Amino acid sequence: MASRSVILGIDLGTTSVKAALLEAAPGDPSGFVVLASCARAARAEAAAESAAGGAPGGREQDVSKIIGALNECLAALPPQQLRRVGGIGVSGQMHGVMFWKTDQGCTWTQGGAAPVVEPGAVSHLVTWQDGRCSSSFLASLPQPESHLSVATGFGCATIFWLSKNSPEFLKSYSAAGTIQDYVVTMLCGLPRPLMSDQNAASWGYFNTRSQSWNLDILRASGFPVHLLPDIAEPGSVAGRTSHAWFEIPKGTQVGVALGDLQASVYSCMAQRTDAVLNISTSVQLAASMPAGFQPAQIPDPTAPVAYFPYFGRTYLGVAASLNGGNVLATFVHMLVQWMADLGLETEESIVYSRVIQAAAQQRDTCLTIRPTVLGERHLPDQLASVTRISSSDLSLGHVTRALCRGIVQNLHSMLPCQQLKEWGVERLVGSGSALSRNEVLKQEVQRAFPLPVSFGQDVDAAVGAALVMLQRNHNQKES
Repeated sequence: MASRSVILGIDLGTTSVKAALLEAAPGDPSGFVVLASCARAARAEAAAESAAGGAPGGREQDVSKIIGALNECLAALPPQQLRRVGGIGVSGQMHGVMFWKTDQGCTWTQGGAAPVVEPGAVSHLVTWQDGRCSSSFLASLPQPESHLSVATGFGCATIFWLSKNSPEFLKSYSAAGTIQDYVVTMLCGLPRPLMSDQNAASWGYFNTRSQSWNLDILRASGFPVHLLPDIAEPGSVAGRTSHAWFEIPKGTQVGVALGDLQASVYSCMAQRTDAVLNISTSVQLAASMPAGFQPAQIPDPTAPVAYFPYFGRTYLGVAASLNGGNVLATFVHMLVQWMADLGLETEESIVYSRVIQAAAQQRDTCLTIRPTVLGERHLPDQLASVTRISSSDLSLGHVTRALCRGIVQNLHSMLPCQQLKEWGVERLVGSGSALSRNEVLKQEVQRAFPLPVSFGQDVDAAVGAALVMLQRNHNQKES
């Protein structure tokens, strides 16, 4: 393995797929060097297919397009470095669910000079943004034996919905998992999917203390429990690659798939006293809970902070807002559509940079925007609003400044700075694509959270997933 000291990290995100090649820094076991990285837009949004006539509020993605983007990323990485890969770490978007036939999940084809994996008998991915489970439908589901409540977009809620509204659809498949679980299963040729407690908890109906699904509760409600994956420890090895993949040798270790939240935090959190703020498509603010912390075992659907499994049976306290960069993207799309209606054609990228420039010049505003166009999991019916509108606050700069402030203030209302300090947080580490390219969001973060703030590079879950495997290899050598 000494000659194969490179780790490949993969993150299968909502809007893009990323891959990074890492190597331990010489003489520094905790340091690392990114040898190469690549990102490709997934462009995988698809019409909801899971129920006859589609599903109101359904959000699905085409798995073949996601895997296509992954293959493009691998093809763009240096072949000589891929030959040195001795481990693969995988993370991806949490909560979502896809289905496949266990013996027909993928095919391996010779794509040019390199073996390529292609999806076989698979469904669309029903993503975390899926809104088909209404509040009344969720209220009809059994109470979980878990500290986490169940929301629309959660894997188990989606399976419940499908079993009640499209049972014939489910009969076509024999396995289920997140998109990242699927990739690990296919790379290793596993007979059944393995799932870390990080992803299992994000589906609902999973008890993190006993590390088990709520099987009795689910069976009693007619839930197809045979679809649920087996559970494995995050940071453990799921298996080895069953084929050569591009230049990566057959037999390379593959880690159990991680949640993108935990992987992102792992790549950012230098000290336990750091809190990690990620603003990408959505927003997460996460802080490490003290060792021995155990959340209450009764779910509180109205609580804005949830406690997610991390590593070593510890937890992260997380405020996860559904409204982040996607809100800014919706705003920009609206402006472009208005301009088109007025007979003016322009690119969204140009509009995005202009609105940020206008907001940067407008340092303050009395306009107030509650940006929750997608609601929040703890307040699903609270949609966006604009208040304190005056004729002097209607410029593009005022509106964009108020929108960026609203995104940050919405997060602060979920997890205030005072609560972070009580948990021992001393510094905020900012990351994520929406934050890295938006100076106005950075200003509003510093305004809302009076802590030292470090805005680093756009570190991401692909790096975190690789780091987990890198640390595992280091620990094995030490022991």
